[in-house]
Amino acid sequence: MSRIHPLDFIRGLAILGILLLNIVSFGLPGAAYLNPAWHGLPSRHDAWTWAMVDLFAQIKFLALFALLFGGGLHMLLPRGKRWLQARLSGLVLFGFIHSVFFWDGDILLDYGLIGLVVWRMIRDIDATPQLLKSGVMLYVLGSCSLLVLGMASGPQAGSAWQPSVAAVQYETFWKIHGGWEADLKRLGMLSSDLLSLAVQYGWQLAGLMMTGAALMRNGWLRGSWSQAHYRRSALLLIGSAWLIQIPGIYLQWITGWDFRWAGFFLQVPRELGAPLQAVGYAALCFGYWPMLSRLKITYAIRCVGRMALTNYLLQTLVCTTLFNRLGWFNQLDRLQLLAVVPLVWLINILFSLLWLHYFSQGPFEWLWRKLTVSVGGQPLKKSPS
Repeated sequence: MSRIHPLDFIRGLAILGILLLNIVSFGLPGAAYLNPAWHGLPSRHDAWTWAMVDLFAQIKFLALFALLFGGGLHMLLPRGKRWLQARLSGLVLFGFIHSVFFWDGDILLDYGLIGLVVWRMIRDIDATPQLLKSGVMLYVLGSCSLLVLGMASGPQAGSAWQPSVAAVQYETFWKIHGGWEADLKRLGMLSSDLLSLAVQYGWQLAGLMMTGAALMRNGWLRGSWSQAHYRRSALLLIGSAWLIQIPGIYLQWITGWDFRWAGFFLQVPRELGAPLQAVGYAALCFGYWPMLSRLKITYAIRCVGRMALTNYLLQTLVCTTLFNRLGWFNQLDRLQLLAVVPLVWLINILFSLLWLHYFSQGPFEWLWRKLTVSVGGQPLKKSPS
């Protein structure tokens, strides 16, 4: 079956964009991911770098990828229950191995676990408007849980937000030296990640997947609507997202990234605006696809999207080599870390172009399919991917 080229392109953009967020987790202590004041008030250029990434990228590309994942689940429903469960279980396996033995910022495990629940909801909710409303409701519920967590938390910041010098030194040690101590540390962190998935992030992820499935079902994610519609939607959605998020960014800054405010309450505007902006990014791609499709870089990014799993894992390989094996961890500020991103993007693009010149799918995509077929059997019916 022929592929949907705009979806490959948007998926490629999502994978490349996710690195704008993950580069901080690769290069700095975990507390720095959301808190630029993790070791005291940041420099002006560090704060501006945080603000720009927060506005244009933070959560947005993760949300975009989750929407596409949900759309993909809808397209794969005809392949049958056993095949789909085997495919998602394979993703759980990849995610567990990745999160324990390679990098603690893994999302594959989360996607696999939530996918095992959500695909049934996508299948069983017949009415597309109801599926969309249910997805939005779950996402808002997960986002607003931050308000409850903020009210329940104490005013004192923990090490996850404001680590001590000793905590930073220990994190630097186990990340650079690796070995069993690093594996055991990542395994211990996995329990708190799963708790977060149950309390907050899992609800958001389920909501995004269901929303993506609804948008696929009504043809929106297939590019079936008019270009004028997509262009108007992009302007409206991205503009609305910025109106929601900019006050939150400003308030985090002027409060000095206070733990309770910036750690919980002021996260909510970003969480609520991110899906709007993610859908707006997709609308831009569909609205200007006739022009984009003629560019060579578009074909290259499509190749990245066709090998999304492989390229996500390749980013881990490259970045853990740079920051852990070569000792760059906690040596660069946010702006310098962003300068590393184009290098990794180039590796993703060149590897994808070279691999797909000789093979029809990425190496981990091939392995994932083999595992799926060995457990779940052949799909009942093929769908475009």
